[in-house]
Amino acid sequence: MQYFGLTGGWLTFWVTVACATDMTLFGYDQGVFGGVIVTPDFLNTLKLNNNTSLVGTVTALYDIGCCFGAIAAFSLGEPLGRKKTILLGTTIMSIGAILQISAFSVAQMIVGRIVAGIGNGINTATAPVWQGETSKAAWRGKLIVIEMIMNIAGFSLSNWMTYGFSFVPGPISWRFPLAFQFIFIFILYGTVPWLPESPRWLIARGRVDEANQILADLEASDIHDPYIITESKEIQWAVEYERENSVRWRDLLRGKTGNQGGTCTVRRLVLGMGTQAMQQLSGINVTSYYLPTVLIESVGLSNSMARLLAACNSVSYLLFSLIGIPNVERWGRRKMMMYAAAGQCFCYLVITVCIRYTELPGYPHKDEIAKASIAFFFLYYVFFGIGWQGVPWLYPCEVNSLSMRTKGAALGTATNWIFNFMVVEITPIGIESLAWKFYIIWTLFNGAFVPIVYLFYPETADRSLEDLDRLFRENHDIFVFKDKDAIHHKRPQKYVEHMEEQVRRNSSINPNDLSEAARKYREGVLNKDRDSDEKMEYKADV
Repeated sequence: MQYFGLTGGWLTFWVTVACATDMTLFGYDQGVFGGVIVTPDFLNTLKLNNNTSLVGTVTALYDIGCCFGAIAAFSLGEPLGRKKTILLGTTIMSIGAILQISAFSVAQMIVGRIVAGIGNGINTATAPVWQGETSKAAWRGKLIVIEMIMNIAGFSLSNWMTYGFSFVPGPISWRFPLAFQFIFIFILYGTVPWLPESPRWLIARGRVDEANQILADLEASDIHDPYIITESKEIQWAVEYERENSVRWRDLLRGKTGNQGGTCTVRRLVLGMGTQAMQQLSGINVTSYYLPTVLIESVGLSNSMARLLAACNSVSYLLFSLIGIPNVERWGRRKMMMYAAAGQCFCYLVITVCIRYTELPGYPHKDEIAKASIAFFFLYYVFFGIGWQGVPWLYPCEVNSLSMRTKGAALGTATNWIFNFMVVEITPIGIESLAWKFYIIWTLFNGAFVPIVYLFYPETADRSLEDLDRLFRENHDIFVFKDKDAIHHKRPQKYVEHMEEQVRRNSSINPNDLSEAARKYREGVLNKDRDSDEKMEYKADV
């Protein structure tokens, strides 16, 4: 029986399990090495004692692999499909994990980090797309935010894992935490193969009948249902439009966007990439990768206490990030990013001042001021978990035009990883050479994000994708703060009225005699993001 007889919400649930497992593995890999690099046996085995620069390089090269993997996902994802691409990425990660677990030299560890990074980059660029293409429009934002929260869960688990094994002597203290990632790899191998492929990818390959059956299974419906027929035609139209209007990479890099120029293609790509860059420049991976190191070197805690507090902090991070799930639509993307950035700026400012006083010779209250800085490390994660954990991954998928959405997601993910590499590479050196002054950098960056988001970033919450196309067609001014329709967290009334008018004018169905499925489609409950008539008008305008 196909999908073990699962349909509808249960089938979407298992796709979410697979995608969430992928993101949990991502979070686990991000956090586990921070605990590994302060393990005495690891440092002795790889001869990394008193070599801060090389420790930073070994840690950061994982992100270079992720960057290349994210770029590769764009080329591999289309010919292979979403499922096979994730399985390929998982296999590459397995090879990288084995190389790291069995490493006795820095060279082997570096190769293992890069290989694992390539696999993770492929997976993190593919899983959100697969999730989005197999989910109802009304669920997509929340499901992708949930995936990123599972990323935090993996990060939290890695902190507790390395803390627990810090009490175990010998190589098992760091080899077992690295090996534990195979639990997630086995779950991926056990779920992805039997789950449905993306119907959008299938239609792009001309496999319409197969896609229609998957659409029906995901809705727990029949292929002859009016909604399934409508959705299939909408996807076919979208695929055809993307073929006709896509922009080649070489043209894009030269600023040649063809007939997409009127929809501000490059500007939208930069906005999506910008959210990912800002996420990393907020200083999150100063603490995600190195919190034990930060607490030992900057705050002056013992190794055991630093590990324990890092693990406790990860639980706080996870719990507060849950606030983002119900509020990502209610508050809007702009407010979440601006308020969180302001809070993060305040936290890093206090951390900077506190660490400055802990380093003053003869200062009598070093213990008290060190404890105060720990509290603000915790508070920083609260702000980041609410506002900057999920939105930067969601925004590029929303702000880019239809024909550029895949390229935008790939570029956004690659941007995240290259800035991730930069932060992870410089952090050990920065802590050692700049001491308390190192934290001024992240204070200034977070403070700058507030006006940047306010001035340049339009709101995407409660908008259809066609609404955003219309916004960029009608408003070419890069400063959006003066346009109330561009920044309000609720969908502008003129967009609502326009959609309703188009439906009334073009509908051949008597509103008093609609089927339940047609009624839901008309009202936008099932597929409010895609109105066929709006798309045809958009195509004519372009």
